[in-house]
Amino acid sequence: MFERFTKEARSAVTAAQQIARGMNHGGIDTGHLLLALYAEPAGAAHRSLAALDLDPADLRRRVKNTIDGLDPEALAMIGIDLDRVREATEASFGPGALDASGPVKSGHIPFKPESKKALELSLRQAIKNKDTFICGGHVLLGLLMLPDCTAARVLRECRVNTESLKVEITREIAADAA
Repeated sequence: MFERFTKEARSAVTAAQQIARGMNHGGIDTGHLLLALYAEPAGAAHRSLAALDLDPADLRRRVKNTIDGLDPEALAMIGIDLDRVREATEASFGPGALDASGPVKSGHIPFKPESKKALELSLRQAIKNKDTFICGGHVLLGLLMLPDCTAARVLRECRVNTESLKVEITREIAADAA
């Protein structure tokens, strides 16, 4: 399947592994793929996400908190500032001290099952569109086809209309193919 990936899509998959490692996560989650697609400067996925004017730092924080299972809003309701707790903990115990899986040193980081499913769905979307390639836009569509995955939940948290986003991505992919 990866042989059909465009340079942009391959770059995003590689970047997702680096993002996962940087967040001390032991598996590549759909949230990591979302962040990588947004950071990739070319292609349909980036253009569609950039048009939403999302704050990359806020998106990254939301993805990390979702994957780590931390709900900053719920904690704030009882007087706990998660960002301050994280800073203090990492100052005392080192980066990644609050992460459930602990620091990820090196080596291959596997895809989590939902991420594998999203990549499979990106292939199906490309086939459905009769495209001979899989670009970042197809990967983003694959993420959005899993409404309970981290990526889709975070986008909804950011008040993104995911149905409208699917239409926009499809339009961008068609423009790239033309």
